[in-house]
Formats: sequence, C-alpha cells, structure tokens
Amino acid sequence: MSKVNLLAGLDIGSSSVKLLLAANKGEEGWEILFCGEEPSIGIRKGVIIDVDKTSHTIRSLIDRAVAESGQRIDSVAVNIGGSHLSCAISRGMVAVSRADRNISKEDVDRVLQEAARAISFPANNEIIETFAREFIVDGAGGIKDVQGLQGGRLETEVLVLSSFTPYKNNLVQSIWGAGLQIDDITPTALASSYSLTTAKQKDLGVAVLDIGAGTSDLAVFEEGELIHLITFPIGSNNITSDIAIGLKTDVDIAEAIKVKLGSCSATGKDKKERIEMEGESPLTFSRKQLAKIIVARAEEIFAEAQKELRKINKQGALPSGIVLSGGGAKLPGLVDLAKKEFKLPCRLGKVISFKELEDKPEYATVAGLVLRGNETGAGFPEKGRPFSEGFGSKIKKILKSFLP
Repeated sequence: MSKVNLLAGLDIGSSSVKLLLAANKGEEGWEILFCGEEPSIGIRKGVIIDVDKTSHTIRSLIDRAVAESGQRIDSVAVNIGGSHLSCAISRGMVAVSRADRNISKEDVDRVLQEAARAISFPANNEIIETFAREFIVDGAGGIKDVQGLQGGRLETEVLVLSSFTPYKNNLVQSIWGAGLQIDDITPTALASSYSLTTAKQKDLGVAVLDIGAGTSDLAVFEEGELIHLITFPIGSNNITSDIAIGLKTDVDIAEAIKVKLGSCSATGKDKKERIEMEGESPLTFSRKQLAKIIVARAEEIFAEAQKELRKINKQGALPSGIVLSGGGAKLPGLVDLAKKEFKLPCRLGKVISFKELEDKPEYATVAGLVLRGNETGAGFPEKGRPFSEGFGSKIKKILKSFLP
C-alpha cells in the first residue's frame, strides 16, 4: 500500500467554490500544491440547486489544480451547508453481553446503534454523523471511553447530525459528475473548527461562527466534543442587499462598497463618500450611514447565534469564546461588535498548519477539510489512484449500522 500524503479539500459555498490540494510532509509540515477558487453557479444559501453547473465549476477547479500541481486528483473531502442541517440528542441502552461483564467494542457499537434508532427524523432526512457525548455504566455517567470497563448496563447520549436527503444527494451527484469520489462529508462550521481551534480550546468550551455569503454556521464544543451545530440562512450577501436597498444602488456596486469601505464601526468623523456613476447622478452617502446598515445585519446574525447558545445554556459560558471565520468575518470592527454582543472573548480565526492561509479566514473550511481528512486517513498517494474507499461504499457501511 502506498503512503498517503496528498489530500484535497473542496469547500462548496454560496459565492465561491474553493479547492485546496496539500501534501503532508510529516515533520516538515504541510505543502500547498494548489489553492484556488471559482465563482459559484447553481448554489443558493449553501444548497446546490443545479447539479450540472456545480459539477462544471468543480471540474474547472480540478483541471486548474492538475495543471498547476502535476498531480492527479481522484477524491476530495467536501463540506455540506444549508439550513436543512439539524442536530438532535438521543439516548440508547443495552445490556453488556459478556459473562465477565467487561464492556467490549461490540457493546459500544450496539449502544450507539440503539441511540441512532431511537431518534425520529422528518421525512427525507438522514444521518450524516453521530457523536457520543457520554457513556453511562450502571448509572455512573460522564465517561468518555468505556471499552474494557466492567458493568451490566451500558447507556449513551449522542448528538446526531442529519441532512435533507435530496440536498445531500445533489452534493454527491455534483462531485460524482465532476469525476471524483468523496472521502468525507463534513458540515461547514465543524470543518472550520479543525483549522481554527485547538484541542484545549474545545475541551474548555469554544464556538466557531462561520459567516459565509449565503449562510452562517455555528458549531459549539465542550469537553472536546461537538455539543451543538446549526446553520442560519443569513450571511454577508444579506449585508450587500441591505446596502443596495439603503443606498439605492445596484448589488454589484453595493458589494464593492462593502468590500472597500464597509465597517462595523461608526465612530470618528462622519466622512462623506461620493461615487461617480456612469450615466447617472453621483452616489453620495456617509460612513456612519453605511456602518449603521452593516451593523444592523451583523447584530441579527449574532442574535441568532445567541439564541442557540441560550438553548444549550452556554450564553456567556464559553471560556475560549467565539472564533469568527468565513469571508464575512473580515469586516473591520466585526470582532469588537461580537465582543459587545456576546460578552465573551471573540477573535478572528487564524488558519493553523497552513502559513499561507493564516490570515485568510475565508479558507478556514477548506483547510479544515484537509486537516480532518488527515486525521481520518483519507487521501491518496502522489501520482496514483486513491486507495481509500469511495464515499459510496463508506457511507453504506456507516448507515447500515443505524438501520433496524
């Protein structure tokens, strides 16, 4: 078997599709062989609505990567986004099977299966990942690893992530349509956490808020485990639309104004701006007026995140605070606004392991997909066929264990 040292991450977002191809050099660290993006076509609010157009975009990126790196790419780790993602808590219980009362791997697998069966999903929803929050042995809880312990009754509490099957199928078909296999599918904010947070931060308690173009994704961690995940159908494109309406201009000009002049801070001198418009009267506005528009929508995103933190009793109770990521997080003054709203430590995420991407939070998801793939053993050898299982057979094995 060839040594795995190449991994490809594919971030399918509402505004762009990003691809990162990297080589794991062991003690030397990571080498980026290709990092690029293409404008998204056929994707709305994180959901693929046109499979053929998305496949074409992905194929275009892959061809660029192959030409630049000289490496063949046959499989990718990909994110999944959209407000159709949901999470729920479930519990399962089994009797320990061995006569000596030692808890085996088979007992652990059975109790996880019971927990997955116990949960009721809406029609057309399916499990994409399950996280064990704790195990309970004969009533004693808070146990993370039970294999080898002794007991008669084994229980577990799990967090189950699910997605709307037609949307997940569109994602899979888009990847297959580009001639690729899938190593792994990971929710956006969960992927970002791999490149933005440390094990210690996840153990103490931290949240990743990924502000994309069409959606914002929140993932919350405590004691090293994911405890909550949700996607809001609000993102930086909403800020652009608000600017277009507020300043009575078109969306393209509003986007340019947001990128060049946008800020969440209205302090200081109220500078007037004047933009010459071809064939029209000049567009005039004040910096305070622009900041007021932006802050209103940013506060709405933060309010939605606060609502979710209250649901899980973590409002103001995350020692490692909030990590902001995604292209929408780059707005000047956003971190200070977040500190004010959350009353927690807040920072703009810095991508770890890839120095070239350190100050580019918009690449946090695709970098996290590569890092997670490295942990789970995904990838392929240089200039070779991938030896890892394709997603098709892999997911069948996973889901088969959850079916009655």
